[in-house]
Formats: sequence, C-alpha cells, structure tokens
Amino acid sequence: MAATRHVEPTPGPDPARAVLVVNNIEVVYDHVILVLKGVSLSLPEGRIVALLGANGAGKTTTLKAISNLIRVERGEVTKGTIELDGQNVAALSPNELVRRGVVQVMEGRRCFEHLTVEENLLTGAYTRKDIKSAVEHDLEMVYRYFPRLKERRRALAGYTSGGEQQMTAIGRALMARPRVILLDEPSMGLAPQLVEEIFEIVARLNAEAGVTILLAEQNTNVALRYANYGYILENGRVVLDGEAAVLRENEDVKEFYLGVSSKGRRSFRDIKSYKRRKRWL
Repeated sequence: MAATRHVEPTPGPDPARAVLVVNNIEVVYDHVILVLKGVSLSLPEGRIVALLGANGAGKTTTLKAISNLIRVERGEVTKGTIELDGQNVAALSPNELVRRGVVQVMEGRRCFEHLTVEENLLTGAYTRKDIKSAVEHDLEMVYRYFPRLKERRRALAGYTSGGEQQMTAIGRALMARPRVILLDEPSMGLAPQLVEEIFEIVARLNAEAGVTILLAEQNTNVALRYANYGYILENGRVVLDGEAAVLRENEDVKEFYLGVSSKGRRSFRDIKSYKRRKRWL
C-alpha cells in the first residue's frame, strides 16, 4: 500500500485570492425540491479543498451547480452567485466553463465503454483549439501520471477495472488543461489500496501541475489526509469548515464521520452513541 501522505496545516481559504467562490447558493430541482440551502465556499488557487458529508448531503449537487451540469437534471441555481476569478459564471454552459478551465470528473467514472482508454482520454481535448502536437504532449503527460493507462491504452474502457476507469476519467479531465477539477467521489467502489493510489496521484497533480481541486468525498478519513481545507455538508447546508488538520481533531467529526471518539473507536452498532446531537446543529 502506498505510504500515507502528510499535509502540513495551511491557512484557510481567503476569498480575496480564491479562484472559485460560491456565494450563498440555493438549488431547486423541478421548481419544487430545495436541495442546497445557502451553501458558500471558496477555493484558493493551488489547493485541495474537500467537500464532505454523508450520501444525500448535497455534495454532488454542489459540484454540478458549479459546472452547470445541474440543468441536465432539471435543476437550477435560484439564489446566490458562482464566481470564477471574480466573474459570475452561473449562466455559462458546461462547455464554456471547460474552456475557462473548470472540469468535473463525474461520480461513477462515466467512461465511454465502447471506446479505448486512449480514445476516452482524447475526448477530454475536444474543446481545445491548439495544434495536434500539444494534445499529444499532454497525452504523454497523462501517461506519466498514470503509467497503467499507457499499458491499457488500446483496451476498451468498458473492459478495464474500476481503478483504471477512475484513472481514465481523471486523465480525460487533464486533457482539457484544467485550472480547477471538480472531483466527485473518486474512492467509490475501489479497494483501499487503489484509493490510496488514486489520492497519491491527485496530490501529485496538485503539487506538480498546480491543478486546484474541489473534492467531494464520503471517505472523510482519506479526504482529510490529502486536503488542505474542508467543508462539511449536511442536509444541503455547510455546518462546519476549517483546516483539514483541525477537522481531523474535531470531536464531532471524529465520532460522526471517522467512527472514533475520545473514548476510542465506536461501532455503528452502538446506537446510543449516535443519538447525541452534533454540537453544530
């Protein structure tokens, strides 16, 4: 298993130097269902920010609101703003946002199963207007980060493993030359060793390529080891945020998301310990 990476505590997000700022957004589906209820967050350039919470908390909806893929699902941002470099981009189409450097890696990988791994990667460059050699250069860059994909480049994506498909999805996003990657549940369905491998590569991309990452993840333990800062969502609201190192030591976060408290590791079978209301509610 890959060695655990230690991230030194860093200052919290400063909106004055954030590449992406979400201001008090509300999201409604089908003109009726209110899913996000005043979510605000900021994403400093060159950082990894984790968006944490249980299934159904609103993590994926937040990412789709930013990328504007939410419209495909009959959702809309009815309040608040989403700013990229200080400009409100909530009305831009998903492909316009990709051209501006904001790319989402969807939950569940979403590879084109009938295409090869390499063909999947090349679809990530469809918005680019530069020369062929530049695309080929970036393809080799992806293979440096994901050497396994180079070995499997001619294989149909539908016949590759879950880990290889997740690598393909991230590599496809890199082919768009993103400034910001919205990464949705990269650990889903993967063995622990593969989860560590994926997160190590994500950390390298952040450190070496300077890609800013907003990471939506249920696996709070691994996310807080690699992120610089974190936001916790519950029922469509941000209930807690702070530096990752501080959140890891927060008693409520440890008990409700890591299964550990000051009394030691807790079991979900110990129902009484989970009847206590969280202090942030």
